[in-house]
Amino acid sequence: MEGIEAVIDPVSCLVETALDAENKPEPGCEVLHSDDHTHVADDSQTSVIVSFLTKDGAISQEQLDYARRVHAKLTSRRSLLSVIKELNFITTEKLRETLKRNLVSLRIGTLLVELGYLSEEDIKAALAIQHSAPVKKRLGDVLVEANFISEQKLVETLAFQLGFPHIEPNLSEMDRSLLPRGHIRNFKQHNFVPVAREDGHVTVVFGDPTDQRDIEAAQQLLGKNLVPAIASRRAIAELLAGYERSFLEVKGPAPAEDSAVAIVNQILEEAMIENASDIHIEPFRDRQRVRFRRDGVLVHHKYINPELANSMVSRLKVMAAADISERMRHQDGRFLYEDLKTGRSADVRASFFITIFGEKVVLRILTKHQQVLSLKDIGMTSKMLDRFTVDALDMPSGVILITGPTGSGKTTTLYSCVAYLNDVNTSIITAEEPVEYVVDGISQCAINPKIGRTFEETLRHMVRQDPDVIILGEIRDKYSADTAIQAALTGHKILSTFHTEDSIGGLLRLLNMDIEAFLISSTVVSVLAQRLIRRICPHCAVDYTPTPGELRRIGYSQHDIIGATFKIGEGCRSCRYTGYKGRVGAFELLILNESVKDAILSKKTSYEIRRLSVQSSGLVTLLEDGLAKAATGQALLHDVIRLLPRLMKPRPIQEIRRLSGEE
Repeated sequence: MEGIEAVIDPVSCLVETALDAENKPEPGCEVLHSDDHTHVADDSQTSVIVSFLTKDGAISQEQLDYARRVHAKLTSRRSLLSVIKELNFITTEKLRETLKRNLVSLRIGTLLVELGYLSEEDIKAALAIQHSAPVKKRLGDVLVEANFISEQKLVETLAFQLGFPHIEPNLSEMDRSLLPRGHIRNFKQHNFVPVAREDGHVTVVFGDPTDQRDIEAAQQLLGKNLVPAIASRRAIAELLAGYERSFLEVKGPAPAEDSAVAIVNQILEEAMIENASDIHIEPFRDRQRVRFRRDGVLVHHKYINPELANSMVSRLKVMAAADISERMRHQDGRFLYEDLKTGRSADVRASFFITIFGEKVVLRILTKHQQVLSLKDIGMTSKMLDRFTVDALDMPSGVILITGPTGSGKTTTLYSCVAYLNDVNTSIITAEEPVEYVVDGISQCAINPKIGRTFEETLRHMVRQDPDVIILGEIRDKYSADTAIQAALTGHKILSTFHTEDSIGGLLRLLNMDIEAFLISSTVVSVLAQRLIRRICPHCAVDYTPTPGELRRIGYSQHDIIGATFKIGEGCRSCRYTGYKGRVGAFELLILNESVKDAILSKKTSYEIRRLSVQSSGLVTLLEDGLAKAATGQALLHDVIRLLPRLMKPRPIQEIRRLSGEE
């Protein structure tokens, strides 16, 4: 590239093609901005880029016809361009030359879809967000903010599209003599920074090298002989901030304590409004990131001033009654937060974790409307719920285990059981670490080893409190398992959680803890395994036809899904254009009948116990329950296949619904 003149003309042409007859965007908007006519690739026809390749003679008509035949036989959703690349009909360099020659006709949405970085549905959802936003944003900004694509991947794609080198500027490696040529304010305003000088040419990194105003501003400062490159806007902003601190020694006033208080309150209030279950405040070398966990998935919320990091952490430690002077050890705490504006309150559990860049804070939020769901609301099918209440919870004694991995909703289900059992005639006592839900009418104990209140000591004293029901937050070792078994033998009802993959795994793990098989068969009443799957947004759900590949993964044919109505979320304002809203539970209930007890006593394999449970106790597996929910449009079939264990071939949908009492 021979300086800036080599790229100004095609860039200008690119901008002109983006001009709308009624509304002209700002210069340089084409790359990151989209209007109502943004093209989205359609694999059912020849794609835009493939058309360019054919027109330029990069691929022959015979090669194109062959690639189309291969593409038509694929079950996965892939672009025609990716098939051509895998068949080695086109090299990366040849593709890049074609893109540069046809730069005027390309749009960023088309490029991202055909290169396989995003799907057509992603682009449509991003366009919907863009058009509904009160302030017009560029499509690239929307894609990054909504987490469709990382900023790094977007910049790399743009660099490939425009033919500019991709450079992530580093303050320690750049030519520092170039920065004093301009005021820091100009660099920030036009989002560029000069990084190198060679043979009379200055390499300048732009956030958007197609913006004519930015190019002209750089030329005024650095001359006409510029070699433009591209980098993320965040990287340029970070470099300029580092330049201010290191070279100009610009020092503002120390952040006020009330600023940290305001930011902490704002983050908590926003998390409660968005129904986030967790807040992650994470320190990095030069920024502080805040993420929310919504519907089980972490999403970016915002960045905050790193200079406020220490005061924010101190504020949270004060609220959580942690040691504010201790910055070398991990700590925990909790506090009750009340939003005076809305009247909402939340029980917040805080964890402070030491990292190389400072203290990371994770806040678990338990709002009142989330606490103690009714058993009818946790998502069990009608028949499974009846069996669980009659054959497990209503039994006078025995051990009831709720199993699943971390974050599968075990504690919520456990307290739904507590709510069902809690009445004036029942004495319920708990041992938890920590107490996640505070419930009126029961005696709750928080384990605190720091003051000698250990799990072992608490368990010894619990049985002396004349309880009817004992709640153990978790069975974690042989001692707690032995205590639960012995308490059940003396006529108590025990409820606890366990970390296993499925219901049969709960029994096998007890055996691996050296609990005698006859004790397990005589005390364990039931094991309930569960998972949480994102629920399809009911406001934008549309019919969906499973692909042959999805059906093969679960051993299904078209006959097995007769009567099913699968759905997929298109994305709307109600679900923040994700296609999901809330979560639904998938459950597997094992009731220990005589056949299962005999299998345990005989130390049968997990496969044999599962087969007997399916045949004799009406067991519906986790996968089958998830498929039943997908078949009624509650969950996405792909999520069910991806998240639930496939330990045996599921029965047909109609048979599962009959066993679940849904027909």
